[in-house]
Amino acid sequence: MTATKTLTTGVWQADLTRSSASFQVGNLGRKAHGTVPVTAGSVEIDANGQLQGVHGTLDLGAIDTGIAKRDLDLRKPSLLDLDRHPVMTFTATSCRPAQNGWEVTGTLHARGTSTELGGFVELSTRDGETVMTATARLDRRTLGIRAPRFMIGAFVDITVTAVISRP
Repeated sequence: MTATKTLTTGVWQADLTRSSASFQVGNLGRKAHGTVPVTAGSVEIDANGQLQGVHGTLDLGAIDTGIAKRDLDLRKPSLLDLDRHPVMTFTATSCRPAQNGWEVTGTLHARGTSTELGGFVELSTRDGETVMTATARLDRRTLGIRAPRFMIGAFVDITVTAVISRP
């Protein structure tokens, strides 16, 4: 993979068949890993080739940690409340250049509430295609998810990787 410094102006859409979101969080002294389907994603590039916007949607209702009981537990109102709020969205409110990409801050909506979330976006090329990789660390408590830290770590590391193209 090689870094891409600029892209052509406009809106680039994620290829949902080649996009993935993953996370990891402490769980009873170990790391729990999981995946969540990406159902929408786009990045906006300004006339100078700089990132102006990032938008994404995840289907939390299809969360998969590889352990069916854990996935059911995550549906509970005290955790992700997935029966009432199966979707998570992110919309950037600011993007600024950083080493190897951009620092992005935005609003994350989940569980019927919102919180500010900061992270990084890198654009690269792989096999001639443009790939966006976004990383962030979410403090689950800002979304009202309460659980003892020894059971569920306070911080959730999120990575979204998507092949993007101009429609």
